[in-house]
Amino acid sequence: MTYPSDRSYSHDHEWISHDSPAKVGITAFAAQALDEAVYVELPEVGATLTAGEPCGEIESVKSVSDLVAPASGTVTAINDAVAAEPQLATDEPHINWLYQIDVTALGDLMNASEYEGFAKEQ
Repeated sequence: MTYPSDRSYSHDHEWISHDSPAKVGITAFAAQALDEAVYVELPEVGATLTAGEPCGEIESVKSVSDLVAPASGTVTAINDAVAAEPQLATDEPHINWLYQIDVTALGDLMNASEYEGFAKEQ
């Protein structure tokens, strides 16, 4: 798998863009492990998130996983398309973001090549 170099990656298999506000989604590694998402609980717009803390969940036919905030800040939007059709998050994980956040502090993140090595070890 290849990972876009225009974003950062968390140890919880989520990506965050470098935009302002930043977009957050799951990685292809996470999507493959989940298989097909059937339910997603996203943080509410206006919620204050803390890097490294759970902020929602994604459920598939295989398992349920927490969404863990890759950064601290305030949620500015959710992706209504993914909320309505959760499988979009696993079908094209590097395109279909989950929520946007106005970042105040980044968590412990990796660049694309660091994350690729980390994912291979999993």
